[in-house]
Amino acid sequence: MAEYNLLQKKILTDGVIKPGNVLKVDSFLNHQIDVPFISMLGKEFYDLFKDRQIDKILTIEASGIGIASLTAVYFQVPVLFAKKSAGSNMDKDLYTTEVKSYTHNKVNHVVASKKFLSEGEHILIMDDFLANGCAVEGLIDIAHQAGAIVEGVGICIEKGFQGGGDRLRAQGYDVKSLAIIEEMDAESGSITFR
Repeated sequence: MAEYNLLQKKILTDGVIKPGNVLKVDSFLNHQIDVPFISMLGKEFYDLFKDRQIDKILTIEASGIGIASLTAVYFQVPVLFAKKSAGSNMDKDLYTTEVKSYTHNKVNHVVASKKFLSEGEHILIMDDFLANGCAVEGLIDIAHQAGAIVEGVGICIEKGFQGGGDRLRAQGYDVKSLAIIEEMDAESGSITFR
């Protein structure tokens, strides 16, 4: 690749590769949030999807909330985040799905209140990472249960070598990732982008 984009450069300077194909970007994306930087990524997502009708952004807690919120500023729409458990203060009228977490190697029962997602709403699904695609598939399931229209999927970092994004694209979803990692090596610290 001749020139790296904004996110690829940040991954190369601040990302840390751990054994097991884990990329830590917690210094700027999914633990500590570099708000000015992530806001620039939000603008990039706006530019990618601005020709679509977007009524709401749907993400999953917790790491997707930052990028979804900073993107929503540009679209001027609300963000709905699916919760990984129904707390005692949530309505009982919920859309539910199961999502297997690659990072934590467990199945989460993910929920979203029916009062915040309606039939015919145009939805942009967003998340910080896409690996095997389970989280996005869960969010698509929730959107479909509501009768909402999935206009696209915005992902900060896609692990292309795990195939989730390619599978979703083959199903007809417009998946746009700002950085697609083709391979990475914890021992050498090298990352190859698609």
